[in-house]
Amino acid sequence: MQPSPKESLSGKQLAALTLGAIGIVYGDIGTSPLYAFKEVFTHGHIPLNPENIYGILSMMFWTLTVIVSLKYVTLILRADNNGEGGLVAMLALASTAVKEQPRLRQWLLALGIFGTAIFFGDGVITPAISVLSAVEGMTVAAPGLQRYVIPVTLVVLTILFMVQKHGTGGIGKFFGPITVLWFVVLAVLGVIHIVQHPAILAAVSPHHALNFIFMHPGLAFISLGAIILCATGAEALYADMGHFGKRPIRLAWFALVMPSLVLNYFGQGAMLLTHPENVKNPFFEMAPQWALYPLIVLATCATVIASQALISAAFSVTKQVIQLGYLPRLRILHTSVNETGQIYVPFVNWTLYACIVMAVVFFGSSSKLAAAYGITVTIDMLITTVMTFFVIRHAWHMALPLCLAATGFFFVIDILFFSANAIKVFDGGWFPLLIGVIMFGMMMTWKQGRALMSERLRSDSIDLVPFLDAVFSSPPTRVSGTAVFLNADAGTTPNALLHNLKHNKVLHEQNLFVTVKSHEVPWIGFEKRIEIEPLGHNCWQVMLHFGFKNEPDVPEALKLLTRHGVKLDDMETSYFLSRDIVIPTIGGGMAPWREKLFASMHRNAAGVADFLNLPTNRVIEMGSKVEI
Repeated sequence: MQPSPKESLSGKQLAALTLGAIGIVYGDIGTSPLYAFKEVFTHGHIPLNPENIYGILSMMFWTLTVIVSLKYVTLILRADNNGEGGLVAMLALASTAVKEQPRLRQWLLALGIFGTAIFFGDGVITPAISVLSAVEGMTVAAPGLQRYVIPVTLVVLTILFMVQKHGTGGIGKFFGPITVLWFVVLAVLGVIHIVQHPAILAAVSPHHALNFIFMHPGLAFISLGAIILCATGAEALYADMGHFGKRPIRLAWFALVMPSLVLNYFGQGAMLLTHPENVKNPFFEMAPQWALYPLIVLATCATVIASQALISAAFSVTKQVIQLGYLPRLRILHTSVNETGQIYVPFVNWTLYACIVMAVVFFGSSSKLAAAYGITVTIDMLITTVMTFFVIRHAWHMALPLCLAATGFFFVIDILFFSANAIKVFDGGWFPLLIGVIMFGMMMTWKQGRALMSERLRSDSIDLVPFLDAVFSSPPTRVSGTAVFLNADAGTTPNALLHNLKHNKVLHEQNLFVTVKSHEVPWIGFEKRIEIEPLGHNCWQVMLHFGFKNEPDVPEALKLLTRHGVKLDDMETSYFLSRDIVIPTIGGGMAPWREKLFASMHRNAAGVADFLNLPTNRVIEMGSKVEI
C-alpha cells in the first residue's frame, strides 16, 4: 500500500481539495435528506408516532456512523491502489493479491465485475430520484403544479446530458461553493426545528434504535430498506479518493457533511412530532413559506451536481473497464486539454439518459423510485466488504482473526440491509438490477469472447522470430520509413505484416512489432512504460505498459524509444493494424446467442486507431476473418 501524494498538503491546498471533495464526493449523499426520512413512513408500514420517530432517527444516525464513518472513512479509505480508490481499483488490488490462487482470483474478478456492472444500475436511479425529489418541492409550494413535476424533471435532465459533450471544467469550480451552501442550509433548517424540540437530540443514543428493533423486529427489518437511503453515495468517498486524497475527504465528512445531515434528519423528526401531517414531504415543509422557491432552486442545483458527479464517474469507470478488457472500445472524447480525467463517452451518455428517462416516466415519483434504489447500493456495499477482506488478508497480510473481525461486522450489517431491500425487488428493485445483470452479461461475454478469439488467432499464428529469419534469408525490397505493426500477442507474426508482404512485397527500413498491455494497477509511469527486444535487421519487439487509468497514447509512448537508440520520424512512420471480422460458429466456446452478441459488439467497437491515439492519416488497416 503506497501513500497518496495528496497526503502532504499545505493549508491552502487542503482547503481547496476539501472544497472540491464537498462538491463532487458528497453530492449524492448530500441530497438524501430530500427523500430518505419520508420514505420510512410514507408507505404506511411504520406508524408515525414519537416512539417510532426516535427509533428511526437513532437507526439513521448509527447507519451513518457505522457504514460511512467507520466502514468507508476509517477502514476502506486505507485500501488505496497507488493512491486510487473505487471498486475497479479494489478489484485490481484484490485480484493481484491472490494471483497465486487462480481459481479464487477468477471468482473475485467475476464478483468485482458484477459490482461494477451494478454501478450502472445505480447510475440510472440516482439522477432520476435526486432531480425528481427536488422538483417535487413545487407541489409543497403549489399543489396544482403536480402535473408539471415530470416534464420539468425531464427538461432538467435533458439539459444536463446535453451539456456533457462540452465538459464540466468551466462550471466545476462552482460545485464546491454551491454544495457547501446546500449543507449549510440543511443544518440551518434542522436547527430551526431542533430548537423547538431539543429533546429530539436524545435519539443519538443507541438505546432508542435498540428499543425499536426489539419492540418491533419486523417493522425494523422492513424499515432498513428505506433507512439505507441516508447512506447512498457513500461509495463515492472511496471512488473519488484518487482525485482528492484521504485527508480532504475525511475532513469534509466530519467537519461539515455528517453534522449537516444529522441536524437536518433530526430537524425533520422534530417537526413531525408536532406536525405529522407534513410527512408526505417533510424536507420542504421544514422551510418557511418565503424560502420555498429559493430552496427548490437550490435543491435542484444540488441534485444536478450530484447527478453530474455520477455521470462523470460512469464515463471514468467505463474507460477503466475497457482498458481491463471487459468492454469493447468506445468513442472517448477529451473535454479538457489540461485534465486527462475530463472525458465524454457519447454512447454511455445517451444510454444513461434513455434509461433515466424510462425510470422517471415509468415510476413517476421519487417514492416509487425509492423502492428501486436500495438494492444496487447494498449489493455494491456488500461486494466492497468482501473485497476488503481479501485485500487486508492477502495484500496487507493481516492475521485471519483480525481480518474476520474487521470485515465480519460490516458484512453482517450489509447482509441485513441487502435482505431488507431484496424484498422490494418486485416493487421496482428489478429495474436497476436488470440493468446491472445485462451489463454483467455483456462484460463477461466480451471478456470470454476476446479470450476465445486470441486463442484462435494464436493457434493459427506463426512465431515471429523464425518468420523473420525466413524473410531475411531472401530479403524483400526495403523502403524508407518506419512501420509499426500493432499485435495483440507478443512473439507472433501480425496478420498485417503477412498481408503487407503478400500484396506490397516490400518491408520498411525500420519495423516495430508493438504489443499494448493493460495492467491491473491504476498508473504506470514512463520509467516502466516500455520494453524493447532487438530482433535484428532493424526490427524490434516492443511492449507498452499502461495502467487502467493511463491514457493509452502509443505515439507518445514510442518517443521513449530514443533512449534505446531507435529514432522515429513522425512523418515517416506508418501504423499497420489488423481488423478482424468475427464469424460465430456452432459448437464453439460460448452459447450461440453469446457468440452473436460478441460478434455484434466486436463489429460496433470503436476503431483501434482512435483508442490508441494513432494519427489517422498514417494508419493502414488490413482485414481478416476469425471463427470462434
